Amino acid sequence: MSQPESTSQSILPNWVDSALFKGMLRGIERESLRMQSNGFLSQASHPRALGSALTHPHITTDYSEALMEFITPPKETIPEALQYLADIHAVVHRHLENGEKLWPLSMPCMLDDQEENIRLAQYGTSNVGRFKTLYRRGLGVRYGRRMQTISGVHYNVSFPDQVFEALQQHETDEKLKALSLQDYRSHRYFGLIRNFIRLTPLVMFLVGASPTVCKCFMTGREHHLLPLLKGTLFLPYATALRMGRFGYQNSAQKQLGIHYNNLCGYLDGLQKAVHTPYAQFSHLGLNDENGEPIQINDHVLQIENEYYSLVRPKQVPKDGETPSEALANRGVGYVELRAVDVNPYSPIGINEDTAAFLEVLALYCLLKDSPDLLDDEQDIVERNQAEVVNRGRAPNAGIVEEGTKYPIEEWAQIYITAMQPLAALLDQTYSTDIYSKAIQTMSGRIDEVDETLSAHVVADTLKYSGTWSFGSFMAHQHATSYEQHILSPETLAYFDQLADTSLKEQQELENDTQISFEDYLARFR
Repeated sequence: MSQPESTSQSILPNWVDSALFKGMLRGIERESLRMQSNGFLSQASHPRALGSALTHPHITTDYSEALMEFITPPKETIPEALQYLADIHAVVHRHLENGEKLWPLSMPCMLDDQEENIRLAQYGTSNVGRFKTLYRRGLGVRYGRRMQTISGVHYNVSFPDQVFEALQQHETDEKLKALSLQDYRSHRYFGLIRNFIRLTPLVMFLVGASPTVCKCFMTGREHHLLPLLKGTLFLPYATALRMGRFGYQNSAQKQLGIHYNNLCGYLDGLQKAVHTPYAQFSHLGLNDENGEPIQINDHVLQIENEYYSLVRPKQVPKDGETPSEALANRGVGYVELRAVDVNPYSPIGINEDTAAFLEVLALYCLLKDSPDLLDDEQDIVERNQAEVVNRGRAPNAGIVEEGTKYPIEEWAQIYITAMQPLAALLDQTYSTDIYSKAIQTMSGRIDEVDETLSAHVVADTLKYSGTWSFGSFMAHQHATSYEQHILSPETLAYFDQLADTSLKEQQELENDTQISFEDYLARFR
C-alpha cells in the first residue's frame, strides 16, 4: 500500500461525473439487547406482537432471544434509511413488555453468573427454525455465550452498475477490460474490501464507542483491563474493545488463511472451513449426554455465517442458495461494513455523520488502488487495529504503513483530507451537504481527541458512576425519543401486517413435517 503522503494527490479521476453515483443504495442492520428495568438482560421471549423472528424481514433476533436485530431495506438516500430505522425502533418500543428498554451500548448490560441465563434465540419448531437455534447453541459451546451478547451496526453499501461500467472503460489493463460486468464488479468490490480492512483503524478511532465494559462481561476470563470505577472496566485510551480480543473473535479462524484477493480464493477458503473438522470442536462432541445435538458439526465453521470479518462481500441469496452460492452465481452485489460500534448517543445506534462518513470511505476504498493483501501486510494491519482498539487515543499512539510509523492523528488526517473531494462529489450527487459536514466532524475528532465517541463514553461513564447507570440513563432518553417519534397510520398498518404475515409463514414452515429434524440435520452433516 502506498505511503500516506501519496494520498494527498486526489484519487478522483477527472472524468468522473457526480450523476454516476445516482442509484447508490444503502441499508442498515442494528443490534440491541432488551434490558429489564433492573438493568439485567431480559429473560422474556421475543414479543409476539412484533411477529416471527424467523420470517420477519425487518425485526428479528441475533444470537440470543434478547438480542434484537433491526434491518432496513436498501434505500436511495441516507435520510430515508435513517428514517426507516427510526420507524422500526418506535414500533418495537411500543411492544416491549414489563418496562423493558433497548440497551444503547455495544457491550452488554448486566449479565449474571449463569451463562444459561443468556437464552438462545428461539425460532419455533420447524426444521429451519430448530437449525438456527442449534447453530447458536454451537456458538455458545465453542466461544461462550457472553461473547454473543455484543451488539454492532452493519452498514451495507452498493454502487450502481454505471459506476463499474465507467471504471472498466477507463482501465488500461486489457485483461480487466475483457471481464464480464459481473466479474469486473466483483473485482472492484474486492479492491474496496482490501482497502477497508487497511483503513479499519480509522473507523475504530473515529466512531469506536466501546472503551468500557461491565465487569460482569469478563466473568471467568483473564484480561488486562483496569477498573474505571465499581463494576466497570476499561483501558484509559481504548476506542473499541468490541473489536479487540474480548470482542467477537474466533481463534480457529485465524488459521484459515481466507483472503480477499479475489472472489474464487475467498469462496474456496470459506468452503474449506465449512468442511474441515477442527480438533478442539471435535473434542466438544456433536451431542450432549442425552443425545441432543449441541453443534451442527465439528468443523472450523458450522456454517458460512460463522466466519467473522470486518467487512463482507454480499449478494442477495435466492431460495435455497447459501451465501457462497449466491456470490458464485451472481458475483458481489454489495458490501457489508461490520467494524462499526453502536453509537450510544443516537436513539437508533447510528447518526447521519457516521452514515455519510462510511459512504465516503467506501467510495474512497473503491477508487483507490488496492494491491493484494498478503500475510505480511495483514499482520501489520492487525497490529494497527489492536493499537487503535486498546490505545488509539494515547498521545503516542502510532500507525505503521509501508515500514514507517506515523502518529495516529497525522495518519488519520491525511486520509480524511484525501476524502474531502469525494464528499463534495456525493454532496453534488444528492444536492445536500451531509457528506462534507460528516468529513468536517471526523476531522474535528482527529484535531481534538476528547471529541471522539470513545472519549465521551469514558467521561459519561464516570459522570453517571458506571456502565449500568450511563446505559440506563441513555436507554430512558431514547425511550422518550421513540415515544415522540410520529408513526403514520400507514406505517403502523404496514408493520402490523408484516407481523401477521410473518407468524403465518412460520406456521406454514412448522406444518411441513415431511422430514424429521434428525434427518434434516443428518443430511446437512
